[in-house]
Amino acid sequence: MACWLPFINATAPKYRGKKMSFSEKFLWGGSVSAAQCEGAWDEDGKSPVQVDFGDPGSTKDRRYIHYINKDGTRGRMRQFDHFPEGAKYQTFDDIRYTNHVGIDFYHRYKEDIALLAEMGFTTFNTTVSWARIFPKGVEGGVNKAGVEFYRDVFKECRKYGMDPVITLYKYDEPTYLEETYKDWTNREMINQFVEFARVCFTEYKGLVNKWLTFNEINILLHFDVKEGKQVAYTELHNQMLASAKATIVAHEIDPSIKVGCMVAGYCSYAYTCDPEDVIANYKIFQNLFGYCADTMVRGYYPSYAPRIWKDNGVDLVISEQDKKDLLEGKSDFLAYSYYMSNVFTTHKDEGMALDGAGVQHSIVNPYLEASDWGWQIDPTGYEYFLHFIYDRYQIPLFDVENGLGAHDKIEADGLIHDTYRIDYHRSHIKSLMKAREEGVDIFGYTSWAPIDLVSFTTGQMDKRYGFIYVDMNDEGEGDLHRVKKDSFYWYKKCIESDGKDLE
Repeated sequence: MACWLPFINATAPKYRGKKMSFSEKFLWGGSVSAAQCEGAWDEDGKSPVQVDFGDPGSTKDRRYIHYINKDGTRGRMRQFDHFPEGAKYQTFDDIRYTNHVGIDFYHRYKEDIALLAEMGFTTFNTTVSWARIFPKGVEGGVNKAGVEFYRDVFKECRKYGMDPVITLYKYDEPTYLEETYKDWTNREMINQFVEFARVCFTEYKGLVNKWLTFNEINILLHFDVKEGKQVAYTELHNQMLASAKATIVAHEIDPSIKVGCMVAGYCSYAYTCDPEDVIANYKIFQNLFGYCADTMVRGYYPSYAPRIWKDNGVDLVISEQDKKDLLEGKSDFLAYSYYMSNVFTTHKDEGMALDGAGVQHSIVNPYLEASDWGWQIDPTGYEYFLHFIYDRYQIPLFDVENGLGAHDKIEADGLIHDTYRIDYHRSHIKSLMKAREEGVDIFGYTSWAPIDLVSFTTGQMDKRYGFIYVDMNDEGEGDLHRVKKDSFYWYKKCIESDGKDLE
């Protein structure tokens, strides 16, 4: 099985690891998102976000988002789709909405952060819910209760010595903005986001010094959005502009603030040594990862962008001011998620596989095992991915998401013996540490997720990632009490040894 070779960007800045690092001490922690863990979906002035209208899917199917049409009939759609003109999001009595409660982090954050501190966390990544800060957009004003909630969360982190890395957006704009401005093709969304970011940078100055703008900003390129590629690439252009403009604002408020982009990791191999497989596989990397990362790190669209636009029938309107903003708002560091690798071939008879969330990934790699959801486990690919992206960009890296979704079970002794999760993290952290030793400048690792939460794509609780078990299942049964899994104690030992003791 052949794979594409890493082409080093000759124009990248020539920095060496330690010179660019933001922290002398490697940051260990975990990552969650507000919409998937907080609950309290309509408390203290918060307005709804899209997943608040989502049903629970299953291991084999993505969730649906529900709404009511202009004529009063019910409708449903997949995430990232846009509902019909005049429709409104709507809850229905015959649907259970798992995100309404989440894991009740909103009311239990002190308890949960104390558990993370017990594991030894030196950082914590979560999101600030846009809908708690500006429930009705900028025009509706700032919700002080939301501002103070996150201030308390960040103070709690600081109390335990955590240096939080906080994300502004994880597909959770207030539905008010969707219903008012339709979608991210409307450039007013850029202004709304930048003002949201400005409030966060100002209010939490001194508490948070490392920010991420958009989580997995390239995710639209991984899903088949029914509205078409023109809509997807226009939305993505506006989101990258919003990120750049927010980065400019952050540096104006406090030049010491570091703002990074976050891109869904994509590592793939050519299935054969057929040269057509090799070049096509590299173009897949350009399409799904490089297009966003190159633009946000370098400050301009890559040379191959016109090829992507032509292939997808896309005509973007890019002004001179847009180009200036992208260049001035370059990311200070590159954050990413990594869960698995993929395999690509031009040999159509081999076929492509869909994971449990309905996302096209690749054909099956015969050399790798897979998770319960069909995601193939590849720690060697992680090492390769780290070298590839660091050689390409030469700026500090930060691992925001890495983890294993699995069906956990409380045994007769009342404990969860998740050796499979320990094995997954052990192998990936070994690859990370090896890459660091070989010159890759990476300053932190936050597992997804340190505590069980609601799955984004399937809306499940039974798809568990955490070192901490939350007593709640897909049917809504459970009292939400927390249980430390075996992996809790393993990760504690890993952190105490700074990644050296992984047994």
